[in-house]
Amino acid sequence: MSQRRRRSLALLTSGVLALPLLTGCGAGDDEGGPAAAGQDVATTARDRVADGGVLRWAVDALPATLNTFQADADATTGRIAGAVLPQLFVLDGKGRPVANPDYLEKAEVVEREPKQVVLYKLHQQAVWSDGREIGAADFLAQWRALNGKDSAYWTARNAGYERIEKIERGKTDLEVKVTFAKPYADWRSLFTPLYPKQVTGTPDAFNEGARGALKVTAGPFDLGAIDKKTGSVALTRNPRWWGKTAKLDSLVLTAVPRADRPAALAAGKIDLAEIDRAGADRIELARRDAGRSGAAGTAAGTAAGSGGAPAHGPGTSLTAAQATLSWAIAFGADESKAAAEHESRQKNAEAVKRYADEQAALRTFTVRKSLEPAYTQLAMNGASGPLADERVRRAIARALDRKTLAEIVLKPLGLPAKPVGSHVALAGQRAYADNSGALGSQDTQAAQALLADAGWRPGGRLTEPADAEAGAENAGKDDAKTPSGPGTGNDGLYIVGQDDGRNGDPLSVAARLDAAARDHGPGGDGLVAEDPRHAPDGEIVDADAFAPGARPEQDGPSPVLAPAPFAADQRASLLTQAAAVDDGKRGPALDAEAAGTAEVDAAEGVPTSPPPAKQANRTSGSTLAKDGKALALRFVLPAGPGSEPLRAVGERISQMLRKVGVSTEITKVADESFFKDHIASGQYDLALYSWPATAYPATDARPIFAKPEPAADGSLLVEQNYTRVGTDHIDQLFDQAVGELDEEQSRELVRKADARIWAAAGSIPLYQRPELVAAKPSLVNAGAFGLGAPRFQDIGWKKASPAKDKRK
Repeated sequence: MSQRRRRSLALLTSGVLALPLLTGCGAGDDEGGPAAAGQDVATTARDRVADGGVLRWAVDALPATLNTFQADADATTGRIAGAVLPQLFVLDGKGRPVANPDYLEKAEVVEREPKQVVLYKLHQQAVWSDGREIGAADFLAQWRALNGKDSAYWTARNAGYERIEKIERGKTDLEVKVTFAKPYADWRSLFTPLYPKQVTGTPDAFNEGARGALKVTAGPFDLGAIDKKTGSVALTRNPRWWGKTAKLDSLVLTAVPRADRPAALAAGKIDLAEIDRAGADRIELARRDAGRSGAAGTAAGTAAGSGGAPAHGPGTSLTAAQATLSWAIAFGADESKAAAEHESRQKNAEAVKRYADEQAALRTFTVRKSLEPAYTQLAMNGASGPLADERVRRAIARALDRKTLAEIVLKPLGLPAKPVGSHVALAGQRAYADNSGALGSQDTQAAQALLADAGWRPGGRLTEPADAEAGAENAGKDDAKTPSGPGTGNDGLYIVGQDDGRNGDPLSVAARLDAAARDHGPGGDGLVAEDPRHAPDGEIVDADAFAPGARPEQDGPSPVLAPAPFAADQRASLLTQAAAVDDGKRGPALDAEAAGTAEVDAAEGVPTSPPPAKQANRTSGSTLAKDGKALALRFVLPAGPGSEPLRAVGERISQMLRKVGVSTEITKVADESFFKDHIASGQYDLALYSWPATAYPATDARPIFAKPEPAADGSLLVEQNYTRVGTDHIDQLFDQAVGELDEEQSRELVRKADARIWAAAGSIPLYQRPELVAAKPSLVNAGAFGLGAPRFQDIGWKKASPAKDKRK
């Protein structure tokens, strides 16, 4: 397993891509611009935060391990490590790392030649919970565990450590000197978290010793009891902590499934929880109802509409006719039906009351909002099938209105709905730059032209079976055979854009093609003017020209994704075919062929017997076709609760693609199999999933976009590049960036790599994911952290105001 892969595995969970805390790079406050959304954590000065108290914070699950460098580490592992272990660099609100003054007085590159040397000066009072000073021995043990030379260590995150040559004590015990065999731009990513040598000193201690316990810590909190029965982990104040004392007495992390969090909040089991859109809506409705009914409103009143009927929640969809029928059955002559209906009515009444009680409790919470350090993308599997052609991938990308897609998810939440412009960083981070210009903005005509240049035509004759599966892998059959409904992971399979003879706007097919040919290119003999930066097959020769700061050589539509000019006869052929589709006909030759001999004889007045049965010719209609096959792509989406916004985006994408003649077959699959059985295995054409952002893109983005390599057994080694799209040049740019110690130059190389990733069109960033957190209003310095990291010692409960104390 490669070092790059080991580090990236730490970012993954089954089914979805994990969202770890960011860690950053570089200098230069203006680079990257402002963050798309700031933190929403009720920022409060420490002197206004009460001393003491307990915070119950929801997590997805108890951690399988407390060692963040193991493959089964998860978000809870990272949260615990952030509170109890040294974090040498922490993140500000823009996701940029800064030296943590609780542990470091200084950390800097002190030598570049002949080798890179980094000198760490540790805080004079920094000690482990057993009283031992934090020092070079801990750095040395962690390096030896993670450098990949000893296979006895079961590690999953190694990148950067293999570049170190030696670690030694500096002039004093508080100095650690790290010498690199190879230059490493992302040196700040190392030794965070830092484990004590008791954990990393031996393979046995590393592999097993830190899975369920951490006997030695060095953070504002200590690790307390892990209670598997209650599903909770208690963190308590560290009495040896030398920094500012934690405001909370204890922080209890409680495992609560996301679907159960509104009920858990209402029941008083948790005080802080990340929630989905449905949970946020419930809290907003509860607060709205509370405002309407006033402080004296009853629990039932909070959910009551006109006539006492629920305004939302259970029973909302019950019509008057259905209610009357239910009453009639419950009090009818058929005793068995009446008993069953009575039971059903009783359960419904209990559900309505339970919901109303929960709503009354949820009014005491608020929803804090920001944008997660992760973005959702449309992934295109370029391994085989139509998407192996970069022109088709580019066409699909140009057909998307990314602004509209972002608005579907973010606008209802009141969050900024600006599309993400980079694969490797988010707005606010220093490596961020909007490089989407390397691909071009939404342009239906350009998309159609690209598809035409790739040989896909409307009204093409189909020779594949009528019931053939869409997609290069033909992998939808298992999903289609499973039962549908809740819990089955299969909410049904349906086709978007299937040919019905009227897909899209037939009248505009020829018009758009003609306009494209007329509006672009000298003399109308092609689709765009020739550009010296294009190779004959339309590949970008100079993607760097579209990186930030580059100036286009001509006005008008970006020529980046333009295909090579069409010959005049190709254009004429396309327009003839389009005209035939516009008229709803197949043309005289095809009509005669389909009619057969009987039609000819009838025209001459000669009675004839019916001709032998003949299979009807099938055409693709307004859906494009090539070589007898329609352009139909399998679109895989998760089916579980909480994925409704993702499915809404998927359906809108299908509509957009339909307008350019691309049919999509949407398959909804169980969350637990979505990533493992479809994304990682390549059993999809299109998919929506999220990648975590990183402030160390030279290291962390490299395996995500690495060019797949053939293995000895004929399989394809993809690392984490699940689109299977990559180039040697992209790999080279990342390799140069990770070894470039000039931070500004390193970031520029990463941006150039991003421009080429856009041009390759393997994945299209859409929007930054929303972060919704339910919190008690009196809880401060916690909530939606956005790109920043929590400062655990500052989290607490706000002091009561003097006026309130006086009234008491």
